[in-house]
Amino acid sequence: MREIVLDTETTGFEPTEGHRIVEIGAVELFNSLPTGRTYHQYINPQRQMPKEAFEVHGLGDDFLRDKPLFAAVGQAFLDFVGDARLVIHNAAFDIKFLNSELQKVGLPTLTWDRVTDTLTMARQKFPGSPASLDALCRRFGVDNSAREKHGALLDSEILAEVYLELIGGRQPDLVLAPAGQRSDANGATLQDWRPRPRPTPLPSRVTEAETAAHAGFVAKLGDAAIWLKRQ
Repeated sequence: MREIVLDTETTGFEPTEGHRIVEIGAVELFNSLPTGRTYHQYINPQRQMPKEAFEVHGLGDDFLRDKPLFAAVGQAFLDFVGDARLVIHNAAFDIKFLNSELQKVGLPTLTWDRVTDTLTMARQKFPGSPASLDALCRRFGVDNSAREKHGALLDSEILAEVYLELIGGRQPDLVLAPAGQRSDANGATLQDWRPRPRPTPLPSRVTEAETAAHAGFVAKLGDAAIWLKRQ
């Protein structure tokens, strides 16, 4: 299963108040493992950066002035995302901004049925505990020391690690859970999992000389030797 972990940085909190996206970062996962493919784009918001937003992500007017408009990169973003499931922390924020930008340039919007919100996941899994990205990094021991300011790609990379911990670690289908709690690669519970015998038994690695030496050793132990007992 292909998933895209993504994050955005913006000029403010509400697109309805004229705020825009200034950065998109995304990381590709396949079967719950990072593939190494990423998407990263700075965007000219065509407006002045408020001081409060600049203090969060450090992206100022001078830096963003020569960056492309969303209209020039929107299709490339959709091409990267494709039909993958979207993994986002506090997804309502990012989705409303992405859909606002997509609508402005006449591109298809993102639907909620393909979104996994890790904030909701964390609150359900750890009720009453802090569920911010930094708090989850502390809980799972994920290194976020490079996160001096918010950055869309860095935050996506960190969120990918947190998400994999939320779903059970980097190998969620590894058969170490108690019976009835194991999962397949798609996360479905395997209630009646049983190990299967090998189609062709492995050949013995014991040589004839080793077998004869063992038999001679056992013969010296007498009739009480454990090797002479049969189950």
